[in-house]
Amino acid sequence: MAAVVDLAGVSIVRGGATLLDDVDWSVDESERWVVIGPNGAGKTTLLQLLAAQIHPSSGVVGLLGEVLGTVDVFDLRPRIGLTSAALAERIPRGERVHDVVVSASYAVLGRWREVYDDLDHARAAELLTSLRIDHLADRTFGTLSEGERKRVQIARALMTDPELLLLDEPAAGLDLSGRESLVRTLSELARDPYAPASVLVTHHVEEIPVGITHALLLQGGRVVAAGPLRSTLTAANLTTTFGLPLTLTETDGRWSARAV
Repeated sequence: MAAVVDLAGVSIVRGGATLLDDVDWSVDESERWVVIGPNGAGKTTLLQLLAAQIHPSSGVVGLLGEVLGTVDVFDLRPRIGLTSAALAERIPRGERVHDVVVSASYAVLGRWREVYDDLDHARAAELLTSLRIDHLADRTFGTLSEGERKRVQIARALMTDPELLLLDEPAAGLDLSGRESLVRTLSELARDPYAPASVLVTHHVEEIPVGITHALLLQGGRVVAAGPLRSTLTAANLTTTFGLPLTLTETDGRWSARAV
C-alpha cells in the first residue's frame, strides 16, 4: 500500500513553544485514522501540517508522494479535502449550499465569476444526495443548522475527489441527535472502500465512527501510542494521554470512556 502521509522526526516550534515534538507517523491509502488528545496536545497543528498549511521546524513531511517544502503547496492542497471550524467561519453566510460545494473545484469560498461545467454541477449534486442534504441545495449556508453545515462541509471537502480527507472535530457543537446522525454518516464514509484515506480529530472516543481502523494518541505534542484501533485505544493509553484514570468500553463498534 502507498503511504499518503509519512512523517519522520517532525517538530513544530512557534514562539518558543513546541507544538509537535519528534513525531514519526505514516498513513496508508486504505486507512482511516482517529487522532485523540486533550486541548493543547497538538491535534490542530498536526492537521494544519497535513493540509499543507504550515511547514515543520524540523523533520520530513511526506504528503501524497511529495515532500513538503520541495513542492508547490498550491498544487498539493487541491488533492486534500479539509473540514474545520476555521474554514466554516470563512464561508459566506449568504452563499447557496450548492455553490458552497461546487466552488471547491476552484478552491474558492464564495462564487464570483468562475465558470463550472455540467460535470462539476453533477458532482456537487451527487455529493449532496449521498450525504442526504440534497433538499438543502438552494438554501443559504447561514440558514442551516450546525449539523447541516457539517454535512455541507464534508460534501465540499469531497468535491475534488481528494486523496486525503481531514476532519477537524466534525461533531463539535452538535447536540446528541446531531452527533449521532453525523457519526452514522462518517461511518458510512469510513467503510466505503472507494473513499480516500482519512484523519479525524476529536477529543471524545464517543465520536469515533464505526469503520475507523487506526488511532493516534497525542499528549503535549508527542505521540503516546499509534497503531490499529483496538490495540492502541486502551484504557491505559487513554489514561496516559489525558492524565486521568479512565475506563474504556466498546459496544457494537462504538466507544465510551469514564473516569475511574
